[in-house]
Amino acid sequence: MIRVLAVIGMLGLNAAYAVDEIMPMEHHRDMSMTDTRISLNLSGKMKRHQLADMRDHLAAINDIVGLMAGNRYAEAAEVAHDRLGLTPQMQKMCNMLGNEKATELGLAFHRSGDDLADALKTQDVGKSLSALNKTIQYCVACHAMFRQ
Repeated sequence: MIRVLAVIGMLGLNAAYAVDEIMPMEHHRDMSMTDTRISLNLSGKMKRHQLADMRDHLAAINDIVGLMAGNRYAEAAEVAHDRLGLTPQMQKMCNMLGNEKATELGLAFHRSGDDLADALKTQDVGKSLSALNKTIQYCVACHAMFRQ
């Protein structure tokens, strides 16, 4: 239970990194002088698509934690694979980021989603939480380094 609470705490930290992505435009103007992250210079359409994907990734992690809490590991594994894994669509999206390091982090994140699915299938709580932690670490690293 302590591990699950720790994971939930880490999700909150990840959300804090993502706050800049969802603040009103006025906030973006104010932050542009202090935000030292690398801009991906995405088009408006690409930004909206990427934000929708990242929000779904966060919702998927939330769903996985809930399913784990309910001892529903097979369902959690499906969520991890289908919504976090390296699907052809996610591979295409990562390859369109226009920055080699961002692409590398994105692909590693999605591979870790597949690793998470494999860990969840074992129904081993420690192994599953460790894999979930690795997946979340990719979120944190990417949000710390890049902005749209």
